[in-house]
Amino acid sequence: MKKTDARWDDMSVIESCGNVFIDLGFDEAEAKVMLMRADLMLALERHITAQGWTQAEAAKHMGITQPRVSKLKKRKWDEFSLDMLVTLAARVGLHTELKLAA
Repeated sequence: MKKTDARWDDMSVIESCGNVFIDLGFDEAEAKVMLMRADLMLALERHITAQGWTQAEAAKHMGITQPRVSKLKKRKWDEFSLDMLVTLAARVGLHTELKLAA
């Protein structure tokens, strides 16, 4: 008889704090940077799709190689720093802005 994982029986719902990385247990500071990186990667991926660019065309616009574009589209977030993602966004004409709140 096959055993089932008891975790699948738990149907409780926990409300998110608004940052999935904090919900997953990452340090708050690190989680905020991770969320910014994820948001930028998604924006870049959507922009590439909206422009109808191939990965090779996107690479030319961003000044990186096609394999790097592939990693971006596969959301390999650990391959890109926040600085690099901001730079790539600027190269394709996306405006990034950091807002600070107390």
